[in-house]
Amino acid sequence: MFMRKNLLGLFLLLLFTKAISQEEIKTPFDKYGPYGATAFTDLKLALKEPKPVYKLNLSYQAVDLKVWPKISSLKDLQALQLQSVSVNQWPADFSNLSSLTYLASFNNEFTGFPKDFAKLGNLMYLQIHNSKIDSIPQSIAYLQRLKTFKFSGNSDTLRIPKSMKYLKSLNELIFESVILDSLPKPLFAITPLKTLILVNCNIYALPEKLDKLPNLEVLALDFNKLSSLPREIYKCKNLYLLSLRKNNLTKIPDTICQLKNLTKLDLRDNPLSKDAVEELRILLPGCQIYF
Repeated sequence: MFMRKNLLGLFLLLLFTKAISQEEIKTPFDKYGPYGATAFTDLKLALKEPKPVYKLNLSYQAVDLKVWPKISSLKDLQALQLQSVSVNQWPADFSNLSSLTYLASFNNEFTGFPKDFAKLGNLMYLQIHNSKIDSIPQSIAYLQRLKTFKFSGNSDTLRIPKSMKYLKSLNELIFESVILDSLPKPLFAITPLKTLILVNCNIYALPEKLDKLPNLEVLALDFNKLSSLPREIYKCKNLYLLSLRKNNLTKIPDTICQLKNLTKLDLRDNPLSKDAVEELRILLPGCQIYF
């Protein structure tokens, strides 16, 4: 009986572990659209489907440019992923896909966002990687359901609109390998943010006032050119992870000791002295500091 119970416990543990691992390998695309909906991988087949098409994943295939504009007829489409599909222009009426909740483009040379971008008001997840886009439109403020915005891999300077501060549902904002203004103020004024990641963005300084990020929990500013942090860093009172790897920091303001929830601080590859790091360990006894 004891052995049987042990075997049953092991079996349940294996099932639980398997369920977790399956959940972990899900991509953001998998999480959007109706549960169990077929994810089409061919635009021509999707256009011929008599039933509503909710998910479309076009990856590593050259889309027929004559067929491409017809994608706008898929009125029920909720999740669209475009990866290396050899298109660089959005169809003129692309924003008629007003049911979209997920939109991602990887390695496509788009030069801008879709026309009438504000019509995509149901978007909750937006990701653009490796494009030729050099500005974010003011109309992004109309995406009031947007929770996640990721933009990466652009060699040109990216213009950020002040209107981004009106994104009332945005919880996660990630810019990576993008040339931003040296003082990207609009990004530090989005009150709902919980995660702000600005990695390898050519940032020299941060805004002095950080009182508009009371909900921020994760702040990553790795691989930039910061030489100092504002003393008002303590106003991000919910911060539990602060990553500042590979900057030019020689000192961290002592006000950081007021971050009572901070548990991880990454200071690797900064010209900080060992004495400065030891002082931080005294100020932050419950925080794991990487140096």
